[in-house]
Formats: sequence, C-alpha cells, structure tokens
Amino acid sequence: MNAARGPAPLDVTPAKRPIAILDNVSKEYRNEGVTVRAVDGVSLEIGAGSFVALVGRSGCGKSTLLNLAGAMDFPTSGEVRLDGVATSSLDDAGLTRLRREKVGFIFQSFQLLPTLTVIENVELPLLLAGEKNVRDGSMLRLEWVELDALAGRLPHQLSGGQMQRVAIARALVHEPKLLLADEPTGNLDTVTGDIILKLLRRIVSEQGTALLMATHSSEAAALSDLIVHMRDGRVSEIVKK
Repeated sequence: MNAARGPAPLDVTPAKRPIAILDNVSKEYRNEGVTVRAVDGVSLEIGAGSFVALVGRSGCGKSTLLNLAGAMDFPTSGEVRLDGVATSSLDDAGLTRLRREKVGFIFQSFQLLPTLTVIENVELPLLLAGEKNVRDGSMLRLEWVELDALAGRLPHQLSGGQMQRVAIARALVHEPKLLLADEPTGNLDTVTGDIILKLLRRIVSEQGTALLMATHSSEAAALSDLIVHMRDGRVSEIVKK
C-alpha cells in the first residue's frame, strides 16, 4: 500500500472513530529562495486506540507531519481534521484551545521546566487552560507512571527515564484524544527506552488514546499497530501488523 500523493486517506483503524485525518497534505518552505517540500501529498487516518509509527531518516518529513497532525502548523495544501475539526477553520485562539484540549506532546528532550517541581510540571497544562484544584488529578497521573514519590523533586534530580515519564504524565494530564511523540526514546539507553515504549503501548491499550510517534528506529516502531515509512516527504511503504 502506498499513501503518497492523491489517494483517499488510509483508514488505519476502520472499526474505531477517527481522531486525526490528514487528507492529501503538503507542506512547503522557502529556504534561500528555494522551495522545499517537507511533506508531499500524504493522506493518513488515525483512529482512537491506534499506535502509528512514522519511520524514516532525518529530513524525511516525519516531524513536520507530526506538527501538522497536532495543529502546530498549517499545510500548504490539503486538509487536516483533528477530532472532527478542520484546523484551517480556526484562528490562533481556536488553534491554541484545540491543542490544549485535544493533543498531548512528548519530546526527545523532555522539555520540563527546570525551576518547577515534578508535580508542578505535570500541573502546568491544566493551569494554562485556566483550571483550578489541579493537584489531585496531576498526582493520579504521576501515580500512573509510578513517580508520585518524586513529586517534590526538580527535573535535574531525576534520571533521563524518570524525566520522560514525568513528560508523559504531563502530556496525559488533560486526557488528550491524540498523543504525539517525537523520538521519545532518542535520549535514552536501550533498556530505559524499552520501558518508555511499553508505557506508550499501555496508554493506547488501556486509555484508547490515538498515538502518532516519529522515530528513526525500527525497534522503537515494533510495538506499534502500523508502521508508516517516509522518504523525501512521501509515504514509501505502510506495514500493518
């Protein structure tokens, strides 16, 4: 199967409600007067409770595709719909609200705020959304990743694996429909990376969250339901497991 340029969106999980739909999307950038097409006519549909891995070399377009799926960027052409909403129909305030309510992000570099404690980092998305009385719910997320005993520590007092587990708790605290993970094991050793990948698998299986992960590693993609291989901004191969 090949979902590059033009076809209807690939239905990853036909029995499950679609969370993210990318319909023939392309993204172009201007670089020193030259147009670079980072994503080239990709169509993809990701259902609730699906784990989809984007695999390819650096520069193949997988991180750009993550940004498009998470309403962090607009496609040059084509359409992105997130939980039934076309991102092109929203203004900046609407996009911010959509991301805060529907999307969770996990990064290779963890991106924890160094001056906040573990629990304060987890609470932050809820506080930014204007919610109050967020401590109990945030502690439940820390308990889920088995780090509630470290709630009062600062990020520099944690191991890399612990920091990524805090980042996962933060990404889940507002119960997003879509979880985006950009090289989530890239800064971790193999054993710790395997623990993080199994935790991501549990999120999908137990909570029904849609997960889209970008990775260089075929081993990291092994726990996914579907592997989308990208090359030069296009989908070169799709392997359904």
